[in-house]
Amino acid sequence: MNYIFDYIMIPMQLIIVFFTLYYFFIAFFGIVKRHEEKILTPKHTFAVIVAAHNEEQVIGQLVENLHVLKYPRELYDIYVVADNCKDKTAHIAKNAGAIVYERFNSEQRGKGYAMEWMFEKLFEQPKQYDAVVVFDADNLVDTNFLLEMNSRLCKGEKVIQGYLDAKNPNDTWISGTFAISFWVVNHIWHLAKYNLGLSSVLGGTGMCISTDILKRFGWGATCLTEDMEFTMKTLLIGIRTTWAHDAIVYDEKPLTFMQSWKQRKRWAQGHFDVASRYIPKLITEGIKRRDIRLLDGVIHLVQPHFLLLSTTFVLLNYVYYITPFYTNILFMVLPIEVWRIIAIGQYLFPIIVLAKIRASWKTWVYSIFYPLFVYSWIPITFLGFLHRNDRSWSHTPHTRSLSYHEIILSNSNEFSKENLLSKQAIK
Repeated sequence: MNYIFDYIMIPMQLIIVFFTLYYFFIAFFGIVKRHEEKILTPKHTFAVIVAAHNEEQVIGQLVENLHVLKYPRELYDIYVVADNCKDKTAHIAKNAGAIVYERFNSEQRGKGYAMEWMFEKLFEQPKQYDAVVVFDADNLVDTNFLLEMNSRLCKGEKVIQGYLDAKNPNDTWISGTFAISFWVVNHIWHLAKYNLGLSSVLGGTGMCISTDILKRFGWGATCLTEDMEFTMKTLLIGIRTTWAHDAIVYDEKPLTFMQSWKQRKRWAQGHFDVASRYIPKLITEGIKRRDIRLLDGVIHLVQPHFLLLSTTFVLLNYVYYITPFYTNILFMVLPIEVWRIIAIGQYLFPIIVLAKIRASWKTWVYSIFYPLFVYSWIPITFLGFLHRNDRSWSHTPHTRSLSYHEIILSNSNEFSKENLLSKQAIK
């Protein structure tokens, strides 16, 4: 009987060993940011696009913020697509100085459809741009954002993701732990992959895409995680997503656990959806081209499947301790000391990141709840898998109205403040 279970459990353990070591190895390369020469001469033109659905409480502050970016005003325009809005979003955005397009379509709902519609409008008009930059309506943006993206475009990068910071990390323990998760991922995943020459992943906001890519291959990303879908689409054609660590966008984090739950469940559903459509293609092309970047994309898409697998393994382990029924090879592959180091590292990496960004004392208090936030991904991922074919879009309400000036004064993320001050000094 034991041998029957071994056919299942041994491959499962080998997969767990691979993913654990892979993530642990990658994380080391995100601890240090490499020095880079920046091109500070403005050259490229940008269409700054904000997708907004009933965002009257926050859209005005973002548009005002975008008007004062440290980039020549004639080289960028601000567009707001008011998507199926029933409030004053369009009116407020227009009064704040944005070029507003109103879209009404009850069948094709969601940010992906709104962006595709807006791109078509842009490409039809006489004035054309070198790149598009996309923000969410609840964001605030570092004044050097376009200057950073201009530098990356001048170096030949085509699809770029900016640093996803937090607009409201000190509001609640939910927004605090959500912010911590983003800061950690920014360093031990995005920055690490960029340092290794691998592809990052678009994050839905703070992203820059060269218009020649959009015109040539189209957007075509309309699922619940349109950012991930477009990332994999471009990766298949040999274009990796790069990471701009100093192009900072402040994103509003959920205030309640239920808001966080619904948002992450939508992400999990979209992740499974994209994985089912792109994993076979990426594997085929990755092997054919012998391209590690495509295979790394597969590993990223398999992440939620790995969480389901490892959770199942842990549950089976509890049964094993009562009645052993399979061969445990984890300690045959690596000694117990190595597993202890990896286990400690999983808790040490977040501490290193928080120390590196000089997190506030409140963030350190919220970090006590960070494991709860991480482990809550388990039931969310299971639900995401069960509802992976449900593509109905749900809106996350944004109510945290802050100006960019208030962010500079009150945001306790000292790393972000120092970054801004140092870049302003260079400017």
